[in-house]
Amino acid sequence: MAKKAAFKKKATKKVSVKKVVKVVKKLNGPQQTIESLLELIRITSTVVPDDVFKAIERNAKNEEKNTTADYAMGIIKENIDLAKYKSQPLCQDTGTVIFYIYHPAGFHQTTFKELIKKSVTLATKKGYLRQNSVNSLTGENAGTNLGEGHPSIHFYEHKGSEVEVKLVLKGGGCENVSAQYSLPNTALSAGRDLEGVRKVIIDAVYKAQGKGCGPGALGVCVGGDRADSAYYAKKQLLRKLDDSNPNKDLDKLEKEIVETCNKLGIGPMGFGGKTTLLSCKITSANRVPASFFVTISYMCWAFRRQGIVMNKNFAIKKWLY
Repeated sequence: MAKKAAFKKKATKKVSVKKVVKVVKKLNGPQQTIESLLELIRITSTVVPDDVFKAIERNAKNEEKNTTADYAMGIIKENIDLAKYKSQPLCQDTGTVIFYIYHPAGFHQTTFKELIKKSVTLATKKGYLRQNSVNSLTGENAGTNLGEGHPSIHFYEHKGSEVEVKLVLKGGGCENVSAQYSLPNTALSAGRDLEGVRKVIIDAVYKAQGKGCGPGALGVCVGGDRADSAYYAKKQLLRKLDDSNPNKDLDKLEKEIVETCNKLGIGPMGFGGKTTLLSCKITSANRVPASFFVTISYMCWAFRRQGIVMNKNFAIKKWLY
């Protein structure tokens, strides 16, 4: 204690102090873009968004103490904390890498796409992404996560002046229990109405059991053709878990499905319990009279979704989730 006091007294006698200036290396456009995209990938892979963590934490409190469900939710929370602390992937399967880019007019999509690929390769090298992507015909793994259709990249021109990049890492286990139904479905007595939609969504969750690494979150599209229905269903995973659907009927249905599924007794990882679903988000798309598809995109508890707004120099200006 005496040494600490003496040090403080001596320090006050100094008249001039040299200012330490932190030198920040200025990056050019492509380098800065890669740096920002790499950080987006790192955070998406290792940190669950705040809305997801709050939903997990809230639902964990509903499980009965000293049950398997309580233990499973505890392990999930520990996994989240450890992944964030060590900056390592939340899951060994970092899944399909899906980018959604919103940009102003005059934006060079081809150039940006190449920078995305370089960022994905670098993220794989650093271990933020596992070497997941393989050639479907030969089974060859290039070790870069690059190949035909991967990463999946979608561009949208908007009226804003800034570039927004959203990223979803969709695990294979939860993708495997995603489903598509064609209504009417006689086996489920599901007609071409919202009641029929409700029945097939609940059927998909029931069939998934614990195979999708629950508690899960659903993105759903009612209508569209087979491809677009799957596309719009997956895009619903970009919504925050605590938002409200602007369509009152769909908003009511979303809440009802979560409530109903959490009474099925499936629980986290299929071990039983009260937390089967964290959320359900539904949209619709026009269809032709001959078809009525309902597509369910299932997301696991490791809900890896994040987004950034870039400034004019392509540095990260703001995080979206």
